[in-house]
Amino acid sequence: MIADNNVELCEILDRYLSSQPDVTVVGTAYDGEQCLAMIAEHQPDVVILDITMPKLDGIAVMERLATLGVQPRPRVIVLTAMGREDIIQRLTALGADYFVVKPFNLDVLVERIRQFGPGGSEYTVVKEESAAAQYPVTVDWESQVTQMLHELGIPPHFKGYAYLRDAVVMVLQDEQLLGGTLTKRLYPALAEKYETSPAGVEAAVRNAIIAGWENGNRELLEQLIGKGRRDRFPTNSMVIAHLADYLRFRAPGGRAARAQ
Repeated sequence: MIADNNVELCEILDRYLSSQPDVTVVGTAYDGEQCLAMIAEHQPDVVILDITMPKLDGIAVMERLATLGVQPRPRVIVLTAMGREDIIQRLTALGADYFVVKPFNLDVLVERIRQFGPGGSEYTVVKEESAAAQYPVTVDWESQVTQMLHELGIPPHFKGYAYLRDAVVMVLQDEQLLGGTLTKRLYPALAEKYETSPAGVEAAVRNAIIAGWENGNRELLEQLIGKGRRDRFPTNSMVIAHLADYLRFRAPGGRAARAQ
């Protein structure tokens, strides 16, 4: 079973895994509550679980998994764009079986599913290192982000447009800027660059996202942030994280290219 609020990623995973003769995808969930309901209904052998989902995140799903009483308990492969050791330690304590840091190789993922599925070999909790080094070093992230913001309809004359563009580029270059360090490191760095305050950066990014949400390509933005967020206004961190993840996914040598 697949649980991730990135619709395009779910479709890629579904197509790829379904093409494997020994793998059956029994369902796809786009938020944490749907994920738990589908685990109870389908009782899958393996769950591919994203950390950043609406309603309930991956940690909350793991916390509640034991209460479902599903036997045998499904083995859980966690997808993460952050690779933070504190999050990994928490999920390990909750029973996660394996970790794959985005972007990842689809061939490696399906081998891990075979390994942890019925009849698979004995296993230990492991973190698969990021495949980011496989990306060409010549990827022009600024151009990629600029094009994406244009597709989303973020007004370029808003101050927050430049802040949002730079924020996504910075996260693409350093995933550790996500999470709690967004306000501690990313906003202050942008404030120093543009000679303003961190609060000013945050507010300007918010205004740019609001403008895109209300007058831009909301359908595309909803696709990026996931079905579970429909009719709910996305936060700065969610937009930045999903834009970065989508662009990694779309980059030459990324998951989409390897899935062809």
